[in-house]
Amino acid sequence: MVEVNITKTIDARGSYCPGPLMELVKAIKRGQIGDVYELLSSDNGSAKDVPEWVNKMGHELVYCREDGDFWRIAVRKTK
Repeated sequence: MVEVNITKTIDARGSYCPGPLMELVKAIKRGQIGDVYELLSSDNGSAKDVPEWVNKMGHELVYCREDGDFWRIAVRKTK
C-alpha cells in the first residue's frame, strides 16, 4: 500500500447520505490543491457516491476501501 499524507480526516460515521459527501465537499472547497482528505463513513452509499463525485469534479480518488464496519475514502484535490 502506498503511504499517503492525509491533510485532514473527516469522520462522518453515523451520518447518512448525502451527509458524508457534503462534509467532504465543504472541506475540499476550503483546501489547497494537493491536499488529501480522508473521509470515514459508515454509510455504504458513500463508497459509490464519493468516487462518482470525484470523477465528475476531476479530483483524484486515492483509495476507497472497507475498514471493518465503515469506509475509508481518500481524495486528492487537483484543482
